[in-house]
Amino acid sequence: MPRMNRPISEITKISRGRHVEAAGASTLGPRLRKTHKLEHRPPFDCVALLLQGGGALGAYQAGVYEALAEADLYPDWVAGISIGGINAAIIAGNPRKVRVAKLREFWELVSRSPFGFDGYFSSWSATSDAARDFARYMSASSATWLGVPGFYAPRCPSIWFQPPGTIEATSFYDTTGLRATLERVIDFDLINSGRSDIRLSLGSVNVRTGKLVYFDATTDIIRPEHVMASGALPPGFPAVEIEGEFYWDGGVVSNTPLEWLARNPLPDTLAFQVDLWAAPGDFPKNLPEVMTRIKDIMNSSRTMYHTRGYQEINQVYSALARFLEELPEEFKRGEDAKYLISVARRRVHHLVNLVYQPASPEGAAKEDEFSRQSIEGRWLAGYHDTVRALRHPEVLKPAPGCDAGIFVFDFARDNR
Repeated sequence: MPRMNRPISEITKISRGRHVEAAGASTLGPRLRKTHKLEHRPPFDCVALLLQGGGALGAYQAGVYEALAEADLYPDWVAGISIGGINAAIIAGNPRKVRVAKLREFWELVSRSPFGFDGYFSSWSATSDAARDFARYMSASSATWLGVPGFYAPRCPSIWFQPPGTIEATSFYDTTGLRATLERVIDFDLINSGRSDIRLSLGSVNVRTGKLVYFDATTDIIRPEHVMASGALPPGFPAVEIEGEFYWDGGVVSNTPLEWLARNPLPDTLAFQVDLWAAPGDFPKNLPEVMTRIKDIMNSSRTMYHTRGYQEINQVYSALARFLEELPEEFKRGEDAKYLISVARRRVHHLVNLVYQPASPEGAAKEDEFSRQSIEGRWLAGYHDTVRALRHPEVLKPAPGCDAGIFVFDFARDNR
C-alpha cells in the first residue's frame, strides 16, 4: 500500500530522528535543535537571504529558513526569483512566529497528490534504483499532465486552441490557483505597511524590453501579481501584467538575486545564498544524465559569474577607499574625486553558499517532481546543511583585524 500523505512537520520530526540513528551522531537532530541557537546576533549590520529559482527543489530553501529561525538568525532582507520569490514573499509576509508554519502550509499544499496518496510511491522506491527512478518519473509526469494543487493547472482548451494574441495562447498552464494560494499564505498588508522587519525583493524580466527588473518593498507596493511575475517561467506559465507591462520569471535572465544585492551599497553583511542547482557534477553516462547536467550548469552559471563579480567590485571599492585615505586633501575637491569618494567603501561581506545536492540522482525533471517524500527530503537537506554551516564560527564572525573584503564560504556535501 502506498503511504498516505503525511504532514511535512510530522515527517520532518521523524526523519530527523532517523538521520541521527543513521549517522550515529548524537549531536544531530533533536539535541542540536535545542542547542544550536546563537547566543548573540553576528556582528554584521545586515543579514540577507538570497533564494534562487528551481520549482519543486525550492523546499530546500524552506529548510534553510527553518534552521536560521531556530538559531534566532533572522534576515533583514530576503530576495528571490521564481520559487525563491514565492518562499521570500511567504517569509517577508508573515510575523516571525508563523513563518515556518506558513512555508510548511504552502509546501504541503503543492505536494498533495491528486490521487490522495504520495506520488513518490515510497513502498516502490525502496525496492530498487529503477523503481525509485520510475516513481520520480511518474510524479513529474503527474505534475506535467495534471498540474500541481494550488499552483498551476493545464489549460482547457489547450494552448493550441487559444486565439492568437491572447495571454492564453502563450502558455501551457493556467496559474489562477496560485493567486489564491499566495493570498492565503502571505499577508501583503504587512509587507506594504512598513511594519515588517524584513525587506523583500522579487526578480522578474520585462518581456518587451528584456531587462531584469526587481520589485522591491522599499519602492513598490507588493501584490500577488509581483510574486506571480517572478515565477512566470515561459512557456509553461503566462506573463503577468503589472501597470501595463508584462513580466516573466527573472530566471530567464539570471537565476540568482545576488546581483541585486551587489547593486545596493550595503554595510557589513552576512548573506546566505541558497542555490538549487549544483554546478559541479559527474560526467554524464547517458542522454538523460546529459540533460540533467545541462540544466544544472545553465541554472547555476550566473551564480558563479555574479559571485566573482561581487568579489572583484568590492575589492576595487576597498582598494579605492584605502587609496583615498592617503590622498592629500587638495586632490579631493574635484567632481571626479567626490564621485570616487561616494562609491569607495571598506566593508566586510560574508557570502555563505548553500547548494542543494541530492544524495542520489533525481533526473532532468526534478524541478517538476512535487511528491511529498521528495519535498520532505529536500526540506530536511536544507535544514541540516544550514545547521552544519552555522557550526563554523568563522562564518558568523569577521576575522580579527579585518575591516574589508568579500569572503565566500562553500560547503560541499561532506561538509568540507
